[in-house]
Amino acid sequence: MTTLERLRDWNRTGILTDVQYHTLAAIVSRERISLFLELNAFLYIGVIALVGGLGWTFQTYFTDLGDSFILATFSLLCAGCLNYCFSRGLPYSHTEVESPSLAFDYVLYLGCLLLSAELAYIEFRFHLFRGAWDYYLLFTAAAFALLAYRFDNRFVLSLALASLAGWFGLKVSTFALTSPDSLRLSALMYGALVAGTGTALYRQRIKPHFLEAYLHVAANVVFAAIVSGVGGRSAGGLYLAALIVLSAAAIVLGVRFNRFVFVAYGAVYEYVGISVKVLEHVRGVTAVLAYFVVTGTLTIVSLALLARRFGRDE
Repeated sequence: MTTLERLRDWNRTGILTDVQYHTLAAIVSRERISLFLELNAFLYIGVIALVGGLGWTFQTYFTDLGDSFILATFSLLCAGCLNYCFSRGLPYSHTEVESPSLAFDYVLYLGCLLLSAELAYIEFRFHLFRGAWDYYLLFTAAAFALLAYRFDNRFVLSLALASLAGWFGLKVSTFALTSPDSLRLSALMYGALVAGTGTALYRQRIKPHFLEAYLHVAANVVFAAIVSGVGGRSAGGLYLAALIVLSAAAIVLGVRFNRFVFVAYGAVYEYVGISVKVLEHVRGVTAVLAYFVVTGTLTIVSLALLARRFGRDE
């Protein structure tokens, strides 16, 4: 029995009203297609483009506009965004809270980006931070995290995690630890901290739906750090072994918890790491191309079959 036939039966038996039946039937038969994700993406890109345009304009024409005007513009716009959010936002809850309006999340995201742009302009013009950039990044990470939890916004949480990553990088350079191994260690520590923080908050039932955002960031950072070490001469084999174990864990847990994206992370990063090692022993352009055609096709087909399985399970 098809989905449309089931809907008709439910409509005949009174489980679905006529309005509900026609709405669901249109979606199932693809007469109506949701553009929610696409519209969200365009709106967020528009916010980023707006702030980027303001920053470029102010940086280019600051001598004509004047520092007072530029800082006042940034401050008023940022204050206006935050005032809108605090006055219109719903009360805080440890559980997921829906946005009070369609524009709410974008206004909050705009306010956070404006704050970052204003601080960057202050440094560009007056060099107030100088050797204290780590404190600036730590402050913005804390501010964005508080706003993300207060208003239940994953995009602002991503800004907080990005600022925290910048703080980790500056801390490493402060101690003159700029070798690849020290940077990898910093990335692994950052990934462990992000995953651990997300897991701890999840267990405390504080915004548990944020866990995936933490895990996405941590997984990509840790995988990238390990893959970057696979090509090393001294410890390349150890990094490859760690990559295989971690990829297997991501695939198994992704299948267990029905999260295909983590299965894809494990498969893709493992493929990249193994390819780095294999290509060390492959000579000739033809052999390299043949390797990528064969193995790349097998990887894509395998992921496509897995994706179809996940789609059926959901």
